[in-house]
Parts: sequence; C-alpha cells; structure tokens
Amino acid sequence: MRPALIIVDMIKGNEPFFNENHTEIIPTIKKTAEKCRELKIPVIYANDSYIESDWIFNFMKKHAVRGTNGVEVIDALTPEKGDIVLEKRRFSAFFRTDLDITLRELGVDTVAIAGINTHVCVLATAFDAVSNDFRAIILEDCCASHKKEIHDFIVKSFRGMPAFRIMKSEEFLNQL
Repeated sequence: MRPALIIVDMIKGNEPFFNENHTEIIPTIKKTAEKCRELKIPVIYANDSYIESDWIFNFMKKHAVRGTNGVEVIDALTPEKGDIVLEKRRFSAFFRTDLDITLRELGVDTVAIAGINTHVCVLATAFDAVSNDFRAIILEDCCASHKKEIHDFIVKSFRGMPAFRIMKSEEFLNQL
C-alpha cells in the first residue's frame, strides 16, 4: 500500500457550521496527519473553494468563497511544508481537480479520507477514488456529519463493502 491522506473541507468557511461532531475529530485528524508526515505519506487538503456567483449557492449557504479566508484550512490543522492544498468546487476532491494526476505522480495507490461531511464530500471522494482506480479508506474516527446518526449510518452501510474500506485511524496507521 502506497497511501496518501486526504483531509476534506476542514476549512475556516465551514467552522461556523461545526458542532461537537465536527470538533471532536480534529485531534484525531491532527495525530493521523502528523504520523503520515513522519512516514513520508502525502497529506493533501481538499478544500471547498467557490466563486461568488457559484450555482451551488442556489441550495447551499454561501461559504468558502475564493479570495476570502474561508477557503483556508482551520488553524488547528494548518498545513505544513510539503503538504498539498487543493481547491475544489464540488463535493468530490476528484471532480474537475488535478487530484488524480497528483496522486499518480506521487506513486499513490490508496487514499485514506478524513474530514466532513461523511455522507457527502467524504463519501463522494471515496467513490471517485475507486472510480479512478485507487483503493479508498474512510477513516471513521476522522470523519463527521452534522448529525452523528448520519455518520454512523454511512459507516454501518458501507462497512464490509468491496468498493472501499471503513477503518479507524489507528488500524490504518498500524498497517503502514
């Protein structure tokens, strides 16, 4: 396994919407990212980054507008030298970004996904990883949804499925 850690949407523009489900995963994401860096595993931040007039704001509260600090990673998870920051305009970190070619250039074959929201951007990134011929792992203790029941439903629904794996960050790190 040649993994990369993808941290989805842990940005300042989403902080006003964070609740305890979101904030409780931050220390685990931080620890996982630190261990990945020690092991020379790429850490990639995939951040919402919308233009002011983006169509998506027809059904979503305006946030993470390009040119504002809303697209920046939250202070608790500030990227370090060597980390990659990727702007995305839709749910999946793969959709119309250069993530696919970046991972291939880095020799990555597996993506471990952390961040918010499990049921939307995390899940879309996992499905697109598989669609782009990468193994995908959703790190269940590094992901959250606005309601715990929604996160738990996704984890339970996809555990044991062949498309991608669900595991805790410690299990993932122990396999490295």
